[in-house]
Amino acid sequence: MSFDTIQDLGRAQREGEATARQIAQRALAAARAEPFNAFTAVFEAEALAQADAVDAAFAAGVDLGPLAGVPFAVKNLFDVAGHVTLAGSKIRRDASPAVADATAVARLKAAGAVLVGALNMDEFAYGFVTENAHDGPTRNPHDPARIAGGSSGGSAAAVSGGIVPLTLGSDTNGSIRIPAGLCGVFGMKPTLGRLSRAGTFPFVHSLDHIGPFARTAADLAVAYDALQGPDPRDELSPPVADPLSGRLDALADRPLRVGVLGGWFQQGAFPEVVEALEIVADALQARRDVELPGAQAARAAAFAMSALEGGHLHFDDLAARALDYDPAVRDRLLAGALLPGEVADAARRYRPVFRDAARRLFEDFDLLLAPVAPCPAPPIGQATMELAGAQVSVRKTLGAYTQPISCIGLPVIAAPVNRPGKPPVGVQLIAPTWREDLAFAAALRLERAGVIAAHRPAEFKA
Repeated sequence: MSFDTIQDLGRAQREGEATARQIAQRALAAARAEPFNAFTAVFEAEALAQADAVDAAFAAGVDLGPLAGVPFAVKNLFDVAGHVTLAGSKIRRDASPAVADATAVARLKAAGAVLVGALNMDEFAYGFVTENAHDGPTRNPHDPARIAGGSSGGSAAAVSGGIVPLTLGSDTNGSIRIPAGLCGVFGMKPTLGRLSRAGTFPFVHSLDHIGPFARTAADLAVAYDALQGPDPRDELSPPVADPLSGRLDALADRPLRVGVLGGWFQQGAFPEVVEALEIVADALQARRDVELPGAQAARAAAFAMSALEGGHLHFDDLAARALDYDPAVRDRLLAGALLPGEVADAARRYRPVFRDAARRLFEDFDLLLAPVAPCPAPPIGQATMELAGAQVSVRKTLGAYTQPISCIGLPVIAAPVNRPGKPPVGVQLIAPTWREDLAFAAALRLERAGVIAAHRPAEFKA
């Protein structure tokens, strides 16, 4: 296992301590032997060829940038040329291999990053636990008896467990933020449409995002910069924003007006979750108990849109091969396919109402804080947990604080709060639309102050 950052790996190559091939070989060996069930495929031949190309460019004096020779892996819903895009399912295992890389994969490769494998996930990205019925559960590197979160659980565990320093995941209702928080790493959900989704297997077109996982805010910024840019294959993809990784010092010094979301966003939160939120709020001198009205209705709208759009996407396969689906996913997709269209129409009509409420709140604040999830990682296989004195579904409840934000596509960094010796807990750093720079400003300040930091599993601590 290795906990080198992107900066560490770049320095090692520049100073002649390691080649891209040596770094790739180490990551491939770790991916083959990893104990978390994070990987579903390892691309050894392709990875070594990519690494050799990086070494050749380096020898020729070509500067590929900070991602050169950096190993990464992707959730298995990203197209990788020559490989079947599984999307965590059984039903797609006999599909034709992808003919081209997803845009996000291609952009990281173009920046010199080396793709080493594909990662476990909830089937068709419909879940928060990565307890996959076909590939098995991904285990939390901090406690193998506990979930890694989902649906991008493999992506978070691979970074948390020291396999690779960078992964890609997707987030429809919280699927980057929840596993990042539960595994103690950084995860980013950008503004809806900021990063191209082209070449990823869809779940809910109107809510799907893609984004990176990393061990530091600076690494997250490097990956975010490389992933940006217009893409004709995704009609939501906007022009590139100003690069962030070259102005991190200025961002870290930026004054911020910060509010802590109360009400719905702390309802039922475990004491350790509230404690972590308070640590971050104190560090940013945030105003407490800020209300964002309509959050519960926004979550309901996201639920309805997910069920209906997901159900209709899978309607034909559900009719022909229902038994090939994970039962926990199949039942929700079937229910969604039977929802009347009026339900989704009402949900879509509510989005601008809630978006206006958030816009008004951001007139007074640059950034809003909320927990990632109501609790630390639950045990694998646990169906219910006690929340505010009631037994609730683990699968449904983990997204309580992320789904309202997904409903209106705000940019968020999930930041791991530095609580040594305690289970990982994450905080959402929520910014206005298209203002990812404000979320990075807070993350950098908090990281430099030691308030947030990626957790290293106990067995791997120096």
